Amino acid sequence: MPLWRRLAAPAGVLAAVAAAFAYVGTVDPNQPGHYPVCPLYALTGLYCPGCGGLRSAHAFVHGDLLGALHDNAAGVAAYLAFAVLWTLWAVRAARSLPVRLVLDRTPLWVLGSALLLFTVVRNLPFGGPIRP
Repeated sequence: MPLWRRLAAPAGVLAAVAAAFAYVGTVDPNQPGHYPVCPLYALTGLYCPGCGGLRSAHAFVHGDLLGALHDNAAGVAAYLAFAVLWTLWAVRAARSLPVRLVLDRTPLWVLGSALLLFTVVRNLPFGGPIRP
């Protein structure tokens, strides 16, 4: 299979993610009326793990890493994890190696527990530094 065909899927995913980040970088989520409000926050006043994600992406695109971490530290970790996984995918596809992501239950439980802890802490009074 030619190289361009092997890299078509990773390139398409990268183009879609880049377009989404470009849009969020252009349309400021700090200005009201551009994006919908988080339904959980609107109904309960509680921050979900994704609250502040658009503001975080906007700050990240503009090179404000501290602002991105403040708005949603879990989001920044997800951006970095995506970059690593995408790179592994592209390299393995370019070398015609099989691309498999097999996760045992333990990492999934650790990730879920970390997101739950992140959510609880950001909703407690002392969680202000990680609150959007």
